[in-house]
Amino acid sequence: MNAEKIETIISENGYPDFKWISGEEVEVRQWPRFKCMFGCPTYGKSGACPPSVPSVQECQEFFKEYRRIAIIHIAKKVARPDDRKKWGRETNLDLLKLEKAVFLSGHRKAFLLFMDECGICEDCPGQRDECLKPRLARPCPEGLGVDVFATVRKIGFPIEVLTDYEQEMNRYAFLMVE
Repeated sequence: MNAEKIETIISENGYPDFKWISGEEVEVRQWPRFKCMFGCPTYGKSGACPPSVPSVQECQEFFKEYRRIAIIHIAKKVARPDDRKKWGRETNLDLLKLEKAVFLSGHRKAFLLFMDECGICEDCPGQRDECLKPRLARPCPEGLGVDVFATVRKIGFPIEVLTDYEQEMNRYAFLMVE
């Protein structure tokens, strides 16, 4: 892998704040999946969220297949909750362009994990086999059991539990490269 070439692609696509990590370093745990099951409004309502994704054990194996993952830091303040979903959708669609650019540069394993729930479609049918845009749908790290807090802190990125919408969010997309 030509890391410099990939780093240029990531930066030129508007994401200069990223760090590399190996799949072995990604913290995959059961508790993020439980947070999805008990607390997330999209659980069972998105074809890219649990239970329509592999088991946590399968996800652990998936991450181990990657030696190079770019964790992309996206900081944003969105004061109105209604605006957050729109911003998330637009950002995730933009990140898909980055995934495609990395894939077309010769990295056949390039695969993106959204920084948030899929949200590509306004009205998701809720099942993977009924997905309206299967080429665009992607899971988020938490849906695959990733403890995003522990993973990004390990490489020096900021992340805290936010208490109100006036605070800046620190969101993270995972670009699986090789």
